[in-house]
Amino acid sequence: MDNYLPFVSLDVWTMIFTWINLVILFLLLKKFLFKPVNKVLDERAAEIENEYTAAEKAHAEADNIRAEYESKIESAKTEADTIIKSAVTAANERSDAIVGEANTEARRIIEKSQKQLEQDKKNAMHEMRGEIASIAHDAAEKILKREIDEQTDNEIISEIIDKL
Repeated sequence: MDNYLPFVSLDVWTMIFTWINLVILFLLLKKFLFKPVNKVLDERAAEIENEYTAAEKAHAEADNIRAEYESKIESAKTEADTIIKSAVTAANERSDAIVGEANTEARRIIEKSQKQLEQDKKNAMHEMRGEIASIAHDAAEKILKREIDEQTDNEIISEIIDKL
């Protein structure tokens, strides 16, 4: 049993060296393992935070772009409505002008036709007076069996025409 006693007994110097070895190992691990690992973890956390910040910034920028796009679309719609209203107004004005020109042309044609009708009526009346005068002259000649001079003839014709 004495053989096993050194294995089971507590030796103070061994314990001190073990604790010193443990502290040295802890310090070495802390210096060469924990600090780089913590540094990598901190860098990764900072990178993730930067990515979140960049994502939020991109999201805000996308919202701004969308709002600007919607504003431009609304502006384009307003401008299109204005252009359409302007075109309709111009078309209505042109239509009114064309109708006015057509009415003016129609009045001119009607006036021209009325003048032509008056002229034709005067010509027909003049021809009719000439024929009536000729008929009246022949009738008077036959009635009177004599020649009537031109002045008397015109007086008789005028009386007959006035009575008509």
